[in-house]
Amino acid sequence: MRQKTIIFFMAICLCLGLLPFQAVKAESDPLDINADAAILVDANTGRILYQKNIDTALGIASMTKMMVEYLLLDAIKEKRVKWDQQYTPSDYVYRLSQDRALSNVPLRKDGKYTVRELYEAMAIYSANGATVAIAEILGGSEKNFVKMMNEKAKQLGLKDYKFVNATGLSNQDLKGFHPEGTDTNEENVMSARAMATLAYRLLKDHPEVLKTTSIAHKTFREGTDDEIKMDNWNWMLPGLVYAYPGVDGLKTGYTEFAGNCFTGTAKRDGIRLITVVMNAKDKSGKSTKEARFEETRKLFDYGFNSYSMKELYPKGYQLKGHKTLPVVKGKEKTVSIATDKPFSLLVKNGEEKNYRPVYVFDKKKLTDKGELTAPVKKGEKVGYMTLQYKGEESYSFLSPEMKKNVSVNIVATENVEKANWFVLTMRGIGGLFGDLWTSVVKTVKGWF
Repeated sequence: MRQKTIIFFMAICLCLGLLPFQAVKAESDPLDINADAAILVDANTGRILYQKNIDTALGIASMTKMMVEYLLLDAIKEKRVKWDQQYTPSDYVYRLSQDRALSNVPLRKDGKYTVRELYEAMAIYSANGATVAIAEILGGSEKNFVKMMNEKAKQLGLKDYKFVNATGLSNQDLKGFHPEGTDTNEENVMSARAMATLAYRLLKDHPEVLKTTSIAHKTFREGTDDEIKMDNWNWMLPGLVYAYPGVDGLKTGYTEFAGNCFTGTAKRDGIRLITVVMNAKDKSGKSTKEARFEETRKLFDYGFNSYSMKELYPKGYQLKGHKTLPVVKGKEKTVSIATDKPFSLLVKNGEEKNYRPVYVFDKKKLTDKGELTAPVKKGEKVGYMTLQYKGEESYSFLSPEMKKNVSVNIVATENVEKANWFVLTMRGIGGLFGDLWTSVVKTVKGWF
């Protein structure tokens, strides 16, 4: 009887929302994203707008190819590789490319393919043989390239990751050709935070990637006997079944281990967002291709509908009590300072008043007494203004250093020339007599 009473009481509490664990669940996942992990990020600053289980390393499948894109575009920029450079498939690449059970464009064993052809096949169609071809071009072998992938991840400051192959396929699917030094059962893994960070850096360092990831359809080797229509696996691109306004990248992924994943990006009204969903599921709990786009749509809707770009402070803003800085050895004893451009930020609707400006001065520019040393040039940076958040929403970033992205420079608004030797000498004498007079006054006061 007592047990039934307890169960009845708990049911009533659940209906009324009184149990604390229900409140925690609602607060931790207000969007009810049906995925093992998910994240929504402001692509401009790296600020996290929504998160769910973002620091657990999970399977990433073909989202792996974003790292291949990054390394290739690095090599192109540094002129170590050219777009029209030609490649003839190795035996491994040839055999892998013939497997149509995997995403592939079949390559001829004696064929010649440009780097651009291979890159487009990888970025648009997720072609696995073409991906390993790029790995061999850049690293000499997939084994060496995997080492490059892990080293680059470390350089980018990623955490919770491991690359064991270039494609994101399960090593088992490589039929004994998995890179030397890796195990047959190993998989590529990353956390949602690391995946979003890679996307953030890819867009910052190589924005040209979007010219290719935004292509919905393209024909590989058009006009030849080998032509193949490549339909982008990102069904949120314009004209495709899950089209969403502003979507122009980035990469889908699926393996049995990883489930259906997607790293997306969209730009609307000057706002660019990054999303990641890992092992997205439908209402029945099944991982499906459709679910990764449906869950991503929830994230985009939340971001674009709940946040707006706001100009919080105009160019030339001066913080009360900090409108000037003292100057030593100058014709003037102070210099006026202000922000060098408007301070705009992606802010949740109604949250504008919860941000407060904070000045951070460059210690290398100032003396121990907090003074600038003349000469001071107009427009010279003396520090930066950032914001302190006082609201109840989460205020975190992909990495701590990205908080500096929310800042504008503080600069001198006028020139201060260095005073000549005569002025400096007279100031020194005046200071000496001033100190002497102060000493005399103190002594006299001590007599009475």
